Amino acid sequence: MSSQPTLIFLHGFAESREIWTEFTRDFPAAYQVLTPNFPGYGAEDAPQAADYSMEALGEFIKEELAKAGASQAVLVGHSMGGYAALAFAEKYPAYVAGLVLFHSSALPDDETKKANRNKNISFVERHGVEKFMSTFIRPLFADANEQTMMNERQQLEAMGINTPPASVLAGMQAMRDRPDRTAVLRNATFPVLFIVGKEDLAITLDTSLAQVALPPVSTALFLDGVGHLGFVERPTETRRAVLDFVAGVFAK
Repeated sequence: MSSQPTLIFLHGFAESREIWTEFTRDFPAAYQVLTPNFPGYGAEDAPQAADYSMEALGEFIKEELAKAGASQAVLVGHSMGGYAALAFAEKYPAYVAGLVLFHSSALPDDETKKANRNKNISFVERHGVEKFMSTFIRPLFADANEQTMMNERQQLEAMGINTPPASVLAGMQAMRDRPDRTAVLRNATFPVLFIVGKEDLAITLDTSLAQVALPPVSTALFLDGVGHLGFVERPTETRRAVLDFVAGVFAK
C-alpha cells in the first residue's frame, strides 16, 4: 500500500484529465496525485464504456485507488466528477479522507434540468457533438471571462468535441438519472470543501448554499466573477483552497 497521502482529481462531463494539468503542476511531491480519465472520455477513440452511471464511475474510482495502492484519498470532483465522487463516498465512506465538490452538487436534477438534458440529448442526436459544444461551453464561464479567456474556452470546446458521441449522450443520461445524495453529506465522516462560483449557471449559488451546512465538518470558498470553471477562471485562489484543505485533512 502507498504511504503517500493520495489525491484523486475527477473531471467533469465532456472533459478529460487535461483540465487538471496546470492546476496540479506545482502540487507538493509528498502527495500522490491521480488524474484519470473516466471510461469513455478523453479522446475520440476512447473505448465506449459499458456503464456510464455515477455508480459505475464510483467503482472506477475504487479501481484507480486500488491500482495506486491507496487505502484513503481526498477526492476532488469537478461537476460530474463530484457526482461520481459522491456515489463512491456513499458506498465506500472509509476510503474518503476528504471531499472537494468543485462546482458540484449532491442534489439530483429537478424536472426543469431533466427536460433540458433531454433537449440536449435530442440536439446531439440530430446535429452532432461539435455543434453542441459550440454553444455548451460558453455559458460555463462568468460573463466577464467569456472574451478574456477565449483560449481556455477553445481548449474546452476542443476537449468536448474530442469526446466520443456515445460518451456525450450516455453521460447526459447518467447525470439526468442520478439520485439525491444529500444524505452522503449529512452523514459524512470526512470534511467537505465546496468551491462555488457566484455566477455559475450550472450549479447556482442558491443550490450550493442549501448544501454547505449539511456535512458535520465543511468549509466553502465563494468566488465573485466565477462561473462553472474556477480552475481556469481563478486558478490561484482555487488551488490554494484545495491545498489548504488537503493539508488540514492529512495533518490529522
